[in-house]
Amino acid sequence: MSKFYYNEEQDSYDAIVVGSGMSGGWAAKELCEKGLKTLVLERGRMVRHREDYPTANMDTWDFPNNGELPPEEAAKQFKQARTGYTVKAPHNFWFVNDLEHPYNETKRFDWMRGYHVGGRSLLWGRHSYRWSDLDFEANKNEKIGVDWPVRYKDIEPWYSYVETYVGISGEALGLSQLPDSVFEPMMELNCVEQHVREKVAEHFDGRVITSGRVAHINSDKQFGGDGRIRCQFRNRCIRGCPFGAYFSSNSSTLPAAEATGNLTLRPDSIVHEIMYDPDTKRATGVKVIDRLTKETFEYKAKVVFLCASAIASASILMQSRSDRFPNGMGNDSDQLGRNIMDHHLGVGAAGKYDGFDDMIYKGRKPNGVYIPRFRNLGGSSNMTSFKRGYGYQGSGSRGNWDEVVSELSHGKSLKEAILKPGGWTFGIGGFGEVLPYEENRMTLDYDKLDQWGLPTVTFDAEFGENEWNMREDMKEQAYEMLTKAGLRDVQTFDRPGALGLGIHEMGTARMGRDPKTSVLNAYNQVHAVPNVYVTDGAFMTSAACVNPSLTYMAFTARAANHAAEQLKKGLL
Repeated sequence: MSKFYYNEEQDSYDAIVVGSGMSGGWAAKELCEKGLKTLVLERGRMVRHREDYPTANMDTWDFPNNGELPPEEAAKQFKQARTGYTVKAPHNFWFVNDLEHPYNETKRFDWMRGYHVGGRSLLWGRHSYRWSDLDFEANKNEKIGVDWPVRYKDIEPWYSYVETYVGISGEALGLSQLPDSVFEPMMELNCVEQHVREKVAEHFDGRVITSGRVAHINSDKQFGGDGRIRCQFRNRCIRGCPFGAYFSSNSSTLPAAEATGNLTLRPDSIVHEIMYDPDTKRATGVKVIDRLTKETFEYKAKVVFLCASAIASASILMQSRSDRFPNGMGNDSDQLGRNIMDHHLGVGAAGKYDGFDDMIYKGRKPNGVYIPRFRNLGGSSNMTSFKRGYGYQGSGSRGNWDEVVSELSHGKSLKEAILKPGGWTFGIGGFGEVLPYEENRMTLDYDKLDQWGLPTVTFDAEFGENEWNMREDMKEQAYEMLTKAGLRDVQTFDRPGALGLGIHEMGTARMGRDPKTSVLNAYNQVHAVPNVYVTDGAFMTSAACVNPSLTYMAFTARAANHAAEQLKKGLL
C-alpha cells in the first residue's frame, strides 16, 4: 500500500485535490492555509524536492552515448519522443512509458505526460504571461465558441497574487495585449538579441522584442517555499532544480501547504470517479485505485478540486456516471471532452549574423527572447486570412565545437578550432492560438482498458483552416524580421506536428455563462455540482497565444478562495 506523507490516513477531509502539479499545488497551498484539512491525491510516484532530482548535477560526459537512449529503451516512449527532446537520458525518467499508459488516436495527438508528485510543474518551459481583455472577449466579439464568464479585471488581482509568490522575471512594456506582471529583474539579452531587438523596432511599427517572461527568481528577494534562491543560469531546469530557482509545486506550493499541518499527500493514487449524492446534489468524495497494489479506496470530502490536467480531469468526470449524470458528471451540455485546444508551433525562421566576433556570454541563460502578438489588434494589424494571433520565442547564440567536425582537423589545428567560438546565429519560432472547435474531442474506450481496468482515451482532433493560414503569416513575418535585422542565410521552417505537441492541452470542461453550453461557471465550479471545482487546463474557454500556466495558477487561487468562503457560509 502506498505511503501517506505529512499526516496519517483518515477517511474524510475538508477538501480533496486531485493532482499535484501546477494547479494542484496551488489548490493545496490555498486550501491548507485557509485551515482546511486537505488530501492531495497524485497518480504517480513520490518526488521529494532536491532528493529526487537524480541527474540535476550531472554533466554531459556523465551520460553514455551523449544521453541517447538504447533502442530498446527509446521504444518504450515512442509517442513521448514526438517532442524531439523528452527521450533523453538526463530527463526521460520524468515521462511515462507509452506501452504501460496507452491511448488511442483517430487523428494523431501528441499527449506528453509525467506521472509523479509535482507533475509538469517540474518540466514546464516556465514562460509566464498574463491574458488581456482582448483574449477574454475574443469569443464573444467573434461569435466563436462561448463567451468567457470573466474578464481581465476579475483575474488581475489574482495574477498579482500568484506572481508575488512565484517570481516572474521580465520587462514592463505597457502593452494592452500583454499586461505587465509583478516582475523580478529581466534576464538580459545578449548582444545579437539586443541588435535584433533594435532593428525590429526600427523597421516594424508596434513590434517589440523583449526577454521571455519566465518563472525564475532573478534577485536576492526571499520567496515562499523550501529555501528558494535566485537562478544559477545552469539551464538544466527540466532535470529538477535543487535551488528552487524556478517555480514548481515541489519547491514552493507543496512545502507551503505542508507547513500548515493541514496537508496529507498520497502518491500512487489513481482517482477514477467522483462520488455523487442525488439527495444533496453534491459530490461526497472520490474513488481511488492504488497504482502499485490495485487496491481500491474511497475518500470523502466537502469539496473536490480536479487538477489532474485537462485530459485526465475530463476523463474522471466522464467516468463519474450515475442516474443523474449518465454521460458523465456535469455533462448536461454534452461539452465534456470537446473543444480540445493547444498552441500550434514549430514554424519560424533562423539565420546567421556576421559581427560581434569579440563578444561572448557567460553561463547558460534558461531563457531567450519573446515577441508579443502584433496581429489582429485593430487597424492595419488586422488580417483577413485568419483570426486571433501569435507570438514568437527564440534566442541568439554562438556556435561551438560541433562545427569543426566537417573540417576533419586534428592535432593543433583541431585544438585551436575547438577553443575559438563559432559564429552568431539567431532564430525565432511562433506560438499560435488554436480556436475551440466543438468537434475536436476526446472520448473513452471501454473496450480497450488499461492495466487498472479503466477505459483508455481516444483523441479525434486536428488543426483547422484558421491555424494553417496563420502559420503562413508566422513563417513570412519571421523571415522578414530576421532579414531586416541584417541576418544572412535566413531559412524558414514549418514542422506542424499535431495537437498536443505544444503540451498545453485545454478546453475539455470549459467555463461559460450558460449550463446548456458549458461545464463550469465563473468560479470553476461544475454547474450542477457546485462543490466540484476544475482548475487545470480543462476549464479554458479559449486558448490565447501565450503559455497558459500563469493563468491556471491565478484561476486556481481564486477558486480556492471562493471554495473556502462558500464552505464557511455552509453553501457547499
